[in-house]
Amino acid sequence: MTIYLPIAELSVNIFIILGMGAAVGFLSGMFGVGGGFLITPLLIFYNIPPVVAVATGANQVVASSISGAITHFRRGTLDMKLGSVLLIGGLSGATVGIWIFSLLRRIGQLDLFISLLYVVFLGTIGGLMLWESLNAMRRAARNEPAAPRRPGHHSWVHRLPLKMRFKKSKIYLSVIPVIGLGFGIGILTSVMGVGGGFIMVPAMIYLLRIPTNVVVGTSLFQIIFVTAYTTIVQAATNYSVDIVLAFLLMVAGVIGAQYGVRVGQKLRGEQLRALLGLLVLAVGLRLLIALVVTPADIYSVVLEGSGR
Repeated sequence: MTIYLPIAELSVNIFIILGMGAAVGFLSGMFGVGGGFLITPLLIFYNIPPVVAVATGANQVVASSISGAITHFRRGTLDMKLGSVLLIGGLSGATVGIWIFSLLRRIGQLDLFISLLYVVFLGTIGGLMLWESLNAMRRAARNEPAAPRRPGHHSWVHRLPLKMRFKKSKIYLSVIPVIGLGFGIGILTSVMGVGGGFIMVPAMIYLLRIPTNVVVGTSLFQIIFVTAYTTIVQAATNYSVDIVLAFLLMVAGVIGAQYGVRVGQKLRGEQLRALLGLLVLAVGLRLLIALVVTPADIYSVVLEGSGR
């Protein structure tokens, strides 16, 4: 059964799209990530134009982030003040990222840039996650405790000026690295179609030393508005958001996430991180192969103005 995607300008098998959305939703629920870094490459593998894949894939991140942020707000584990400062940087970064996105599209290098960025991005993140989780599993097998953090230890980040007190997080921190982190995530959101939570959360914990109990909720709060802003601007400037594709992905993703949460509760943290690391590396490797292997059709017809 096929369905026509008006913005992507092609017909697709509806069950394959629903399967992708459900699979990414399942993985999102199991691993606790937004899934944008997985759905965009999968759509590209299925011949969805990267322009449409990036802009449309962000919709699924918005849907999952809203649900998670509401839960954290009710539990009191969302720092609105810290999230607002992150949001200032995030919206600024997203604006710059959309300008970069449009520029690359005009010069005809967008597809190559997105693929290269994903290969580097997924390879680095997947390798680090796999290395850390394997070390954690080795320590657990030997009954070795994890090295504790030295109390009162501060890095160079905590010596920066323009400090602000965040009462919910119980920290006194410069706004410079907070805005800088949000800015970087905003660029990634608009250029790659990812929420950036799996970069923001470790950075907030290990670099900014923000308490873990408020990190996830605060990260989701920022992701909601940055991804929503990116989607709206992409639709208005690049006309690259396919509402039919977005609807199918969101419906399937919500259903898949419910089952993913149940499976994830049965696995230990280091096992989940190892599986996610392997998955991220596999997607990055698949993109790398597509870049270096000679395509079946060397020449293709491009319709001017279609973005493909």
